[in-house]
Amino acid sequence: MQGDLLGPDVVNSNDNSLSPLHKIARPFLIPPHIIRFTYSSGEKALGVRQYHVASVLCQRAKVAMSHFEPNEYIRYDLLEKNINIVRKRLNRPLTLSEKIVYGHLDDPANQEVERGETYLRLRPDRVAMQDATAQMAMLQFISSGLPKVAVPSTIHCDHLIEAQLGGEKDLRRAKDINQEVYNFLATAGAKYGVGFWRPGSGIIHQIILENYAYPGVLLIGTDSHTPNGGGLGGICIGVGGADAVDVMAGIPWELKCPKVIGVKLTGSLSGWTSPKDVILKVAGILTVKGGTGAIVEYHGPGVDSISCTGMATICNMGAEIGATTSVFPYNHRMKKYLDKTGRADIAHLADEFKDHLVPDPGCHYDQLIEINLSELKPHINGPFTPDLAHPVAEVGTVAEKEGWPLDIRVGLIGSCTNSSYEDMGRSAAVAKQALAHGLKCKSQFTITPGSEQIRATIERDGYAQILRDVGGIVLANACGPCIGQWDRKDIKKGEKNTIVTSYNRNFTGRNDANPETHAFVTSPEIVTALAIAGTLKFNPETDFLTGKDGKKFKLEAPDADELPRAEFDPGQDTYQHPPKDSSGQRVDVSPTSQRLQLLEPFDKWDGKDLEDLQILIKVKGKCTTDHISAAGPWLKFRGHLDNISNNLLIGAINIENGKANSVRNAVTQEFGPVPDTARYYKKHGIRWVVVGDENYGEGSSREHAALEPRHLGGRAIITKSFARIHETNLKKQGLLPLTFADPADYNKIHPVDKLTIQGLKDFAPGKPLKCVIKHPNGTQETILLNHTFNETQIEWFRAGSALNRMKELQHQ
Repeated sequence: MQGDLLGPDVVNSNDNSLSPLHKIARPFLIPPHIIRFTYSSGEKALGVRQYHVASVLCQRAKVAMSHFEPNEYIRYDLLEKNINIVRKRLNRPLTLSEKIVYGHLDDPANQEVERGETYLRLRPDRVAMQDATAQMAMLQFISSGLPKVAVPSTIHCDHLIEAQLGGEKDLRRAKDINQEVYNFLATAGAKYGVGFWRPGSGIIHQIILENYAYPGVLLIGTDSHTPNGGGLGGICIGVGGADAVDVMAGIPWELKCPKVIGVKLTGSLSGWTSPKDVILKVAGILTVKGGTGAIVEYHGPGVDSISCTGMATICNMGAEIGATTSVFPYNHRMKKYLDKTGRADIAHLADEFKDHLVPDPGCHYDQLIEINLSELKPHINGPFTPDLAHPVAEVGTVAEKEGWPLDIRVGLIGSCTNSSYEDMGRSAAVAKQALAHGLKCKSQFTITPGSEQIRATIERDGYAQILRDVGGIVLANACGPCIGQWDRKDIKKGEKNTIVTSYNRNFTGRNDANPETHAFVTSPEIVTALAIAGTLKFNPETDFLTGKDGKKFKLEAPDADELPRAEFDPGQDTYQHPPKDSSGQRVDVSPTSQRLQLLEPFDKWDGKDLEDLQILIKVKGKCTTDHISAAGPWLKFRGHLDNISNNLLIGAINIENGKANSVRNAVTQEFGPVPDTARYYKKHGIRWVVVGDENYGEGSSREHAALEPRHLGGRAIITKSFARIHETNLKKQGLLPLTFADPADYNKIHPVDKLTIQGLKDFAPGKPLKCVIKHPNGTQETILLNHTFNETQIEWFRAGSALNRMKELQHQ
């Protein structure tokens, strides 16, 4: 699969030699963070032909990117230079998205730029990884043989903490259970120059907003909700681990030039309407795939009525419409947030370069949506999909009609989407009114602070206690139930029930692994009000509650400070700096570990067409990355490819029998679990393919959904359409993500057929491949399959994976 060259001092490696890049850097004592791969300008393929040291240009005002990296500076001067080059070439006004993206081009003078068509080669400013995806990303980086990361990078421990008893107890339990993984990430971070945020520090996206995001940054993160940083004016994009490895290795990162969807906001937020309602409304308009291949850019006079953290909420959940990312223009609300989080120097520098941090007048959007915030009503989306939008005033009636349970079993606030100081303050304002009338929540109620800084500050300012008093349990500073890390005890699996959350995603079984849990997403204050009332039929704008004294009262719209009046309380110090000298640092991976596994390279393409591929499963309907590689209890195997492959496609519905995790073995004719059938095929040398429906792979950025089918012998995934991140992840691992030229051809393929993919010897950008469908009765049909491979990506396929290709180039 991956390159087989392991870095120095990695235990259990058979090759401790230094990489070519390391050998070049060592004699000249060049700091590893300024080593860059470069490419001949005339080359069409991504070919490393030489190494050189990146020039370090001077900036007239040196401001550090973060407090933790005092020698890494914000490069607005370079951004300005690149923007001017591209604007002159294109001869038109630029959107904010274009300014930031094109401002980070590797070769702005020669890069072909066409929205939705060309692939851009970019130089991101930094990389962020959460602990569940960082394991595989760091294992791949170790396989590359490189000595240090080339750009500032961080690891954040937030995904492996299960919600069970409450914050402190759950954190202690997680540290004990996950000690091996945390030690690996901490030592790998120290060895390769990556900052490490320990468990308990908070959710990756809140940590980034508080410390690393800034206007104009280009940041990639191994989590689909990385766009959260757009609330601070950055282009922050979720990617798979292999993409992160490219950037950490100093290779230009490829992104298909995004289209730009403009959302013009007028009016102003007030009353019960919150920033969350903006994205809930947009999701209802665009659906889960309407943003695919595009950046959503908010603008207009209504923007100023939204707090910085509110903008982050909107950008965060933009992942649910398939958007590449979302972004807001720099304004005084961002400046205020930067000041309060100890980054006034960045705010001053942003003020100086503000013209480059807002869209040009007269810029063009590929699609324009207008929303009047003064007319927007509180929304609640679900169940089972985040784009099924309802006004809160109407959801009860709809639920009755559809047979959805009205009683709310649990209300859950927090998550990376809604865990800011303002969110907690507005929820506490609702809870305080209920307490004043002698009421507590009728539903169970949980609170997840977004970071240690938020936890410490809401404890100091009394919000946490108010939320406890109304019946809430404060969980650890982690993802928790939002990603399925929830040891839920109040229902049995298969029991039909309703929960209401302030999270971002509500796919079937996502939060608690129960397919009958009807999950709805809304704002934290609406969650709190509904948890107090205990029913979906309650509308806090119009309905009354009955106090302990028997008198009826109506909740007033919550009001709370967007930022604390005093300074933030940072809480406990949870950050580990990488040491200046890591030469003695060891990274331990036991060969008998059930949690971690060093990687072996995938096999190269054999130069032939793919003949007689068996269909592992023909998927019916929605197939997210949760269906392909479930989270929850499986998170513990994210660093062990063979073990986690036992969850391959166990949530996908087989069109042949309408069941999950039940497919026909074409040899034995017996039905069995998907992973077992795939392993049988692999053992017997039978190559296989998956056939899927629309927007295959939507949801998380987890690259395990691409690694697992490759590991178990898959060769191609053929669908009506793909989600962006998953399609790229499949390419990175040497698989063929292909789409029907005619979506109706999906119906021509039956699970018992065999497929032959022809044309691979002449595989070229824009040239369809042929697929011969071989039916059991001896008849055949030929259809066309489209792809989005460019020449570089075709080299990944031929080499067996992107990391294999990186190794080949290192040895040239």
